[in-house]
Amino acid sequence: MSRFEAALQWFCNNIVWGAPMVMLVLGSGIFLSYKLDFFQITHLGLIFKNTAGTLFKKDNIKKGKGSVSQLGIVSTALAATIGTGNIAGVATAITIGGAGAIFWMWVSAIFSMATAYSENLLGVYYRQKNKKGEYVGGAMYYLKEGLKSKRFLGRVRVPLAFLFALFCLFSSFGMGNMIQVNTVSELFKDGVLGVRLAPATVGVVIAIFVGFAIFGGAKRICRITEKLVPFMALIYILGTLSVIILNYKNFGGAVANIFKGAFGCGALLGGFSGQAVKRALDTGLRRGIFSNEAGLGSSPLVGACTEIKEPAVQGMWGIFTVFFDTIIGCSLTAFALLTSGVTADNSANFGARLVSLAFSKTLGRGAGEIVSVLTLLFALSTIIGWSFYGIKAGEYLLGEKRLWIYKLAFTLAVIPGAVLKLDTVWTLSDIFNGLMAVPNLIGVLALSNQVKKISDKFLKCRVLNR
Repeated sequence: MSRFEAALQWFCNNIVWGAPMVMLVLGSGIFLSYKLDFFQITHLGLIFKNTAGTLFKKDNIKKGKGSVSQLGIVSTALAATIGTGNIAGVATAITIGGAGAIFWMWVSAIFSMATAYSENLLGVYYRQKNKKGEYVGGAMYYLKEGLKSKRFLGRVRVPLAFLFALFCLFSSFGMGNMIQVNTVSELFKDGVLGVRLAPATVGVVIAIFVGFAIFGGAKRICRITEKLVPFMALIYILGTLSVIILNYKNFGGAVANIFKGAFGCGALLGGFSGQAVKRALDTGLRRGIFSNEAGLGSSPLVGACTEIKEPAVQGMWGIFTVFFDTIIGCSLTAFALLTSGVTADNSANFGARLVSLAFSKTLGRGAGEIVSVLTLLFALSTIIGWSFYGIKAGEYLLGEKRLWIYKLAFTLAVIPGAVLKLDTVWTLSDIFNGLMAVPNLIGVLALSNQVKKISDKFLKCRVLNR
């Protein structure tokens, strides 16, 4: 490893994703939860009624010019967040931090729901329409427009908006593209359902698929994710539930291990272990943030494109996305691993291979292939989801006329992503991904009074209209 690579890794691990960043993201969630009277908990029924309860109603959203369905919007947001992190990320969290890491992942998700609510609400409130009549929004817009009245922040609002869009653009090439393609390429080296392909072939095939999606615009991206995300989510839910149900006798022990591990009270530890708590807490919080992306400002980029008129309702969709990604998706992976017993000896298996082992051990040898296929689908959906984010950032930075430059570059980046070793790209992607949170959270926290005002007005109107 060169000095440059070592310096990058140190900066990434200790600064960008070190304790200060983790506490910034978590602290923002705690502050916003308190500010909003724990909206994500006290209004659960209302949240469900306005999100999952409307998904499959034909008349749930009135479409306007250039609009896409709400199912397409939420599928695109989930496409970018539900990914290899829900499989490999959870397995890695348990391997490094123990079962207790899952508890702290839940804690992170609960508070992060308030952040996701706030940033999605602001995304709709400050959105604009482009020349095509399509809604555009996200952190760039609520930073630029929302901070006008703030004394000091009003002077730096334009640079903050620019930096967020730039970090998002760079992150889309790494975390949202090359790394995902590299994951698929590695899968086909070992074979997926008996099919083995050279990395270059994988790169060309996926580049064609990505080009078809990205040059078709927002509507085509959302139509693809609308079909792909519910299908892969259903298969994964059924697969993990099957593993958990067949190992139901171990479920109670798995729950106990999560809570014992979270507070360093495992039997093997012989009492309380502060080091075990620190390891579980640190790993769980980090993986939780990586998984649901709340606070990074990514989901408002697609959420702002909805035809929903009420900002608070779109905020509820932010809560739903975090809930589905972490509380449901990550928890299913965790319980499948813990009930199957594969985490007892993980020295030879790590990440997605550990999940594959859980499937094979419980459902039979061929079931492990399900994990490979799902990892493939998750990676593809993440690429499509992040291409949407990149398009919106690119539109802000380059303008609509020059947006083709980004689309072409994003498509071509797939090929080197499939064939090259990406150690440095991994580190740079983590850095840019994390740096998105800084300007975004500055905006969200500075506008927290606005979020509170809009939320209270929505709840008051709801009571009056009963």
